[in-house]
Amino acid sequence: MIAKIVKGQGFKGVVNYILDQAKGTEIIDSNGVRLKSQETIIQSFISQLELNPALTKPVGHISLDFSAQDKDKLTNEFMVKIARDYMAQMGINDTQYLIARHYDKEHPHVHLVFNRIDNSGNTISDKNDRFRSGKICKELTRKYELYFALGKENVKQHRLREPDKTKYEIYNSLKKIIPKCQNWDQIIHGLNDQSIGVTFKYKGKSDEIQGVIFNKNGYTFTGSKVDRQFSYSKINQQLQLKEQKFKQVEHQNNADNKFQNQKLSTGNIINDLLYQLQKPSDYNKDNEETAAIRKYRKKKKTDFRLRF
Repeated sequence: MIAKIVKGQGFKGVVNYILDQAKGTEIIDSNGVRLKSQETIIQSFISQLELNPALTKPVGHISLDFSAQDKDKLTNEFMVKIARDYMAQMGINDTQYLIARHYDKEHPHVHLVFNRIDNSGNTISDKNDRFRSGKICKELTRKYELYFALGKENVKQHRLREPDKTKYEIYNSLKKIIPKCQNWDQIIHGLNDQSIGVTFKYKGKSDEIQGVIFNKNGYTFTGSKVDRQFSYSKINQQLQLKEQKFKQVEHQNNADNKFQNQKLSTGNIINDLLYQLQKPSDYNKDNEETAAIRKYRKKKKTDFRLRF
């Protein structure tokens, strides 16, 4: 389960989009709006704007998308239950809303439009709404035993529209390039070849880098917006791990070479010793020569006696 959040100024456009019959629209839940027609629904939302006219973006629009793996279990009643739970945890309470289910895509999904001006005229906060939404979606996916998608690789990218299309192009390039690089210069060069620009965010006026920004086709995304693994700190960690691994391999190779040299040196010493042991010494040679002379003289003396 994932949620896409949009905020806007006018209810007419979003209501007309959500209730487009070409999408096989079915209204499955609502509160505080007249369902007689699209016009009455729109007017219901507009009427409440008078409670807080200073709010420039009163329109809340969230699509809740589910995996096609859960298609059989996601009845209208079940999807309403999940959507209400989501709204409660997001703080979308005591206000007008409309939930419509669309059937124009393979995966089940609903569109929620709500008034950010509640029934008392207070503004429904959007502070950290995307961060909170991501966390809540994961919790609800576990709570209702829904299917966990494999990640961005599971997205049908050919159906994406801008700016998501460009974001996924950057994502794919980063996945391909970073594993081949040893430093940021190589990453930047590789991305530039893919027409992707790279800039850094600095802390105040210092030289300390706090983040990285990628840009392509006129769209810009921070590294973490492309994917959490591509934040500046996460990419740095990957580069540091590679450097550590390289140093470990280099150290091991040096150790292996040193051991091999020691082994060869020890082998030479042993061979020299064996050679010395096998080689007759000068002392033995002298003794053999002396014994031969002594034998020769004895034989000669014996021969002389026999003659006389």
